[in-house]
Amino acid sequence: MTAVYVVTDQNELLLQFTATTDKDTVVNLTHHSYFNLAGQGNSNILGHIVFINADQTTPVDSVLIPTGKFADVAGTPFDFRTPTAIGERINDPDTVLQYGPGYDHNWVLNKAPGEEVMAARVFEPTSGRVLEVYTTEPGLQFYTGNFLDGTIKGKNGKVYQYRGAFCMEPQHFPDSPNHPNFPSVELKPGETYRSSIIYRFSVEQSNH
Repeated sequence: MTAVYVVTDQNELLLQFTATTDKDTVVNLTHHSYFNLAGQGNSNILGHIVFINADQTTPVDSVLIPTGKFADVAGTPFDFRTPTAIGERINDPDTVLQYGPGYDHNWVLNKAPGEEVMAARVFEPTSGRVLEVYTTEPGLQFYTGNFLDGTIKGKNGKVYQYRGAFCMEPQHFPDSPNHPNFPSVELKPGETYRSSIIYRFSVEQSNH
């Protein structure tokens, strides 16, 4: 497999994955960067405003493995079709949410197979920074740093606190080999796996 990272003139980080195989296998690649648009190590990410282009999620059990079912986001804390602050509903008593505890779930993106779409958009009001995520993948794992505990230090010794960063991880749905109703992650000899992720950055004026 190859992973190509490109920084473009459009303020994008472009990731291009390809893979081939000589035996039937499974492949599901993603990218696990932590983002804090206020600046790394600067406060938590609960004030970030998030849009996710998805009408459904794949609910999980108590150890965060998908059950194989699909659930509509309408009327739940997983509905980010209208931009919403991460912290607004992160402590909602919804059982599946608290398995996180917090967001650590897969959204089913509104897209056709292979189509590249905007999966998510994140806006940080104090800095005005915007992150847009584009992908060809069918799912998006959104994680809110629920297991960060202050023991990890990043650049310049900045401490990564609880919910001090988020991840946007486009991929196929977790545990897909065990759920025939999920899009297949099987790769066979003669086939080529291709996947792309774009993280696009910009700045806009805050209305706050």
